[in-house]
Amino acid sequence: MWQAKYIQARLRELYPQTEVEILGMTTQGDRILDVTLNKIGGKGLFVKELEAALEEGRADIAVHSMKDVPMVLPEGFALAAIGQREDPRDAFVSNNFASLADLPAGAVVGTSSLRRECQIRARFPHLKVEPLRGNVQTRLRKLDEGQYAAIILAAAGLRRLELTDRIRSLLSAEDSLPAVGQGALGIEIRADRADLFACLAPLNDPATAACVRAEREMSRRLNGSCQVPLGGFAELQDGGLRLRGFVATPDGQKLISAEHRGSTDTPEALGAQVAQDLLAQGASAIISALDH
Repeated sequence: MWQAKYIQARLRELYPQTEVEILGMTTQGDRILDVTLNKIGGKGLFVKELEAALEEGRADIAVHSMKDVPMVLPEGFALAAIGQREDPRDAFVSNNFASLADLPAGAVVGTSSLRRECQIRARFPHLKVEPLRGNVQTRLRKLDEGQYAAIILAAAGLRRLELTDRIRSLLSAEDSLPAVGQGALGIEIRADRADLFACLAPLNDPATAACVRAEREMSRRLNGSCQVPLGGFAELQDGGLRLRGFVATPDGQKLISAEHRGSTDTPEALGAQVAQDLLAQGASAIISALDH
C-alpha cells in the first residue's frame, strides 16, 4: 500500500488535472501466511490478482516490488516503468544482538527467503534458520515476542515504512547478495495501453531499469523462482554495469557464483553471460534437483 500511495503521489505531481485512485487488494500471497512461498507457488501469488484487475479494466496500472514479479510476464502485459531503487541490501534486525556474527550457536534466525537462508547457512552453519511469513509488522512482532533471536528483512521495506530504527546492521552484498529486483518498484500495465507507456515514462529510472533488466535476464535463463535459492545484483560501476549472481543448495553446502561486467545499453546480454557462467559451473544440476 505504501508503494501504491507513493506512485499515486508522483502521478498527481506530474498530472495534477488527473484523478488517481487506489484500488486496494489483498493477494493470495498476503493471505496464505502459514506456509513458505516456495511451497505454495512462489512470487506470482503477489501479482496474479492485480493482473486480473488490469485485464478486466478495473485498474489501469499495478505497482509491484520488482522482486515479486515473475521473470516472464503473461502475454498481454508489460512493465511500463522501473522506479529508482531504494537500498537493495538485506537488514539484520534483533533486540539483543548487533549482527549475525554476534549470534550464539543454536540461535534462531527468521527469514522467508531461501536465498537468505542458504547464504546464512553457508557462512554461519551453527545458526538455526526458521521460516518467517507475514507483513513487516507481523514479522517484527514475532521477533519481539521472542520467537527469533534475529530476523532478516529487506532494508527497503523498513525504510519505506519509517522503521529504520529497527535496523541493527545492514548486510553487505558480499555477505548477502540481494534478490533480483530488490528495492526497486515496477509498474505493470496491459501491453495494449500505449497511452500509459507515455504518461508513465517520467517514473522510469534508466540506471535502475538497466540493473534490474540484467538481473532478471540472468534469473530468467536460470528458471529462477522461489524454489531456487539464487541472488542477482547489478550496480553501476565505472560507467558500465557490474552483475554478480549465485545459485546454491538450500543448506548452503554448495554455492556457485559468477560475476561479469557489461554495458548499460545491453543489460540482457550481461544477464545472459552471468547465467551462462553459472550453468557452466553446474547450476542446472542444483536447479533440477530442487524441481523434483
